Amino acid sequence: MCASTLVDVPGPAEKAAEQDRRDLIVTVARELAETEGWAGVTTRRLAERTQIDMGDIYRHFADLEALIAAVAVCAFADLAADLAEAHAETAGSPEGVWPAVATAYLDFAYTNPEVYDAMLALTPDLALGVDGVPAAPRAVFAELRAALTPLAEGRDPDTLAEVGWSLLHGVVMLTRGGRLRPEGQEDREALIAQRLLRWP
Repeated sequence: MCASTLVDVPGPAEKAAEQDRRDLIVTVARELAETEGWAGVTTRRLAERTQIDMGDIYRHFADLEALIAAVAVCAFADLAADLAEAHAETAGSPEGVWPAVATAYLDFAYTNPEVYDAMLALTPDLALGVDGVPAAPRAVFAELRAALTPLAEGRDPDTLAEVGWSLLHGVVMLTRGGRLRPEGQEDREALIAQRLLRWP
């Protein structure tokens, strides 16, 4: 008998169970991060919350960086879905798409600050210009691009989407850092969503 035939090859059920465990670890890490910050996300805490052996957690995620990246990719997928939903809800009103998408983006960022940091501050390898970036971050960019393309007026839609994303990200980070006037928040966000990049 060939030695290779003695190796157990995981079947579909085992693969599904492994994926379920991985998903649970990511979900619990995300919840811990939002309630206690990333410092509260430890292998011991994850093992307690998930009832998964610490060794199995390390088998799925070699270190905290790998886990943060997995949380970030999952969160990018959620954000892309939120943006797509906002876009779909304004399909009959093209001039309303960018304001709706911008509002959905800001809502997500303010509601999930630790996860947002994982997406855009703690995972430099998820930058759009890097080869092999997962589909989820690219999907967020695609939704922003789709919302802004009608406003391009001959300008490059990719560049316009990068500028739009930069404006949203900048206002989120400066607001969270307490660097901007609290009383001006609504006006700033309205300016980005409705006037600065307005329908031609």
